[in-house]
Amino acid sequence: MKASCLCGAVEVTAPDHDEVSVCHCSLCRRWGGGPMFAVHCGHGVSFAGSAKPRTFRSSEWAERGFCPNCGTHLFYHLLPSDEYILPAGLFQDRAFRLASQIFIDGKPDFYDFSNDTPKLTGQQVFEQFSA
Repeated sequence: MKASCLCGAVEVTAPDHDEVSVCHCSLCRRWGGGPMFAVHCGHGVSFAGSAKPRTFRSSEWAERGFCPNCGTHLFYHLLPSDEYILPAGLFQDRAFRLASQIFIDGKPDFYDFSNDTPKLTGQQVFEQFSA
């Protein structure tokens, strides 16, 4: 999959995927103004172009990347496993399938998705990754 930021300064290449997960945590919602539609791309992500992504360390275990010119959100990077999670909106022409929702207990009441997906609370997510 190939994508770029709004201004085109950062180009992204990632392995093909067809599933999207939704994260309702407060950090994702604050970062993007709503839930993050996340594509779990693993290790095979590369960045090119005239600008290098800037990062913000948002927790002990992760950093978030963005274009230094236009501010487009580029990735959520899990540091311990070196895995990249990219916003689905970067890939405008992909037909993704909504596969799951996490931090469902952090979702505000003003929206709901009708898709029938597995839903994990924040505690369940942390338990899953600590196992």
